[in-house]
Amino acid sequence: MDQTIFETGFSIDTSQIKFGVGITQEVGFEMKRLGAKNVLIVTDPNLSNSEPVEISKRSLESEKISVSIFDQVHVEPTDISFKECIEYASQGNFDGFVAIGGGSSIDTAKAANLYTTHPAEFLTYVNAPIGSGTPVPGPLKPLVAIPTTGGTGSETTGVAIFDLISMKAKTGIAHRYLRPNVGLVDPNNSMTMPKMVQACSGLDLLSHGLESFTAMPFSMREAPLSPEFRPAYQGSNPISDVWAAKAIQMCSKNIVSAVHNANDFESRSEMMLAATFAGVGFGNAGCHLPHGMSYPVAGMVTNNLVEGYPTDKPIIPHGMSVILNAPAVFRYTAPSNPERHLEAAQLMGADIKHANLEDAGDILAETIINLIKQIDIPNGLSAVGFKNEDAKALATGAVPQHRVIKLSPRSVDEKDLEQLFLDSMKLW
Repeated sequence: MDQTIFETGFSIDTSQIKFGVGITQEVGFEMKRLGAKNVLIVTDPNLSNSEPVEISKRSLESEKISVSIFDQVHVEPTDISFKECIEYASQGNFDGFVAIGGGSSIDTAKAANLYTTHPAEFLTYVNAPIGSGTPVPGPLKPLVAIPTTGGTGSETTGVAIFDLISMKAKTGIAHRYLRPNVGLVDPNNSMTMPKMVQACSGLDLLSHGLESFTAMPFSMREAPLSPEFRPAYQGSNPISDVWAAKAIQMCSKNIVSAVHNANDFESRSEMMLAATFAGVGFGNAGCHLPHGMSYPVAGMVTNNLVEGYPTDKPIIPHGMSVILNAPAVFRYTAPSNPERHLEAAQLMGADIKHANLEDAGDILAETIINLIKQIDIPNGLSAVGFKNEDAKALATGAVPQHRVIKLSPRSVDEKDLEQLFLDSMKLW
């Protein structure tokens, strides 16, 4: 007889969020309030002389806070680039961090904060089964995140994602203590985003919303032995659902204009806000198969370049690697809860008045495909360098992503994953 005890509770955690035009200049006030006196700004080379960095530096210095800058963040960071920032931070005796940029900068700052506060072998805190998955032992130093892309929602979450070079796969560290203290979401900071950066970061936020909205309910997860072990990603729940639904709606309404018209301040502002909404949703509910499958796609890239991203190495941006798997996934997961999948399609703008439940997966998949066609996303995995014979290796690479794959509302094995990758080779 099955003696499994299922979860009966969930928690909602998020950073304090401040949203508004010009809100970046409040970083000095926030850091002073948090007690920091010697702060490291973590950013990437493209932003090192940018307005957000300059404004942040002036604001911090006006509060008599010492400022150093680490500007060598890698787009799509690796364990090596994380370690570079950790090493730099460990030399400076910093008592606070400011992350400026997209998810790459914010996640790098989270890692630097973690390993300088609680030093350990690198794989100690990395998610099992790749790392030990050891819980973070205590609070970290203050971290203020200032996003410059409208997508990752990393300013709200306790997750830091990176490529583990030795395995050619993405993994990450997930714990509530990694969550920034404050996110300063300033629409001014999104206006210089290149077209494809807006497209890919926007699709990341869309998938955050769709995945957390359709994830396995929290009450179907096995209860932890102690509250200490309740994961950051808990499964869908009534509160995350509200944030995810709004994020799906806002993104679907604004992404096309935000991509094609860099001067559409309103659409880009809405995308910044939607990313934060989605972050609150998935930061507590979690993602599932599109994200789990995206990690080997990004890790095994061989020859793809994307306008607006660094050209020194092949890249499939995170949002692109996620969304290319999404139509096949939602066709697969829809039977678990067709009503929920139809509702997701409706939030994206689909007319479901006469829809049949058995068509829910196809309707949501086609709604996603219709959207990505409008923003010039490649037609499936084959368009970014993969072949059918790669499906098996991609599936093998996805299997260790327990943190997200186990939240799928319909269980998968390696064979199922292989078929999903095959189904993602061409979308239309």
